[in-house]
Amino acid sequence: MALNKASSSVQRFFAGVAEYIFQAELGVADPPLVDYLSDMLIRFLRMDVVHKVRALNGKPVLQVADMVAEADERLGDARRAVHQHIGDYTLFWAGLYPETLRKLRNQQTKDQFVDYCSQGKRAYWIASTIESSKNQDVPAEVLTRLSEQFEMCAYGLREVRREWERRDDDGRKSSILLV
Repeated sequence: MALNKASSSVQRFFAGVAEYIFQAELGVADPPLVDYLSDMLIRFLRMDVVHKVRALNGKPVLQVADMVAEADERLGDARRAVHQHIGDYTLFWAGLYPETLRKLRNQQTKDQFVDYCSQGKRAYWIASTIESSKNQDVPAEVLTRLSEQFEMCAYGLREVRREWERRDDDGRKSSILLV
């Protein structure tokens, strides 16, 4: 019960902060887009979701370059899901933790050459063009808007992070941490 209450509190927190930043601060009156972004923040609290794309051997695919190759091997809903995840993954890191991407450029990995914004925009666009057989799936229109407004969404997520890190009246940090 306490876990559900805490989870519900975190959901309300992210939904409220995202709505405030995107609607009040940035003037983005697009509830489906803002809802998608706040839901993404909740999903990405879990590292197993951040690294949900798996290779054929079952190991998590940790680099965007490898995720793209994995998406190219899939068809239909599975291909759409991987491209959508690539969009989410790149938006999450470019928006919330851009300092991590700067460090990545100094490492000897395939992703040191990946432009997360370009790859995220491309992935969302591809996902939006793949028809889904799932009724509850994300509408193609939302994925298209994520592609077209990727940079604005990343900026908004940076502002969401800034808001949750803002010190309260007692000078303490917010208790929301991503794990």
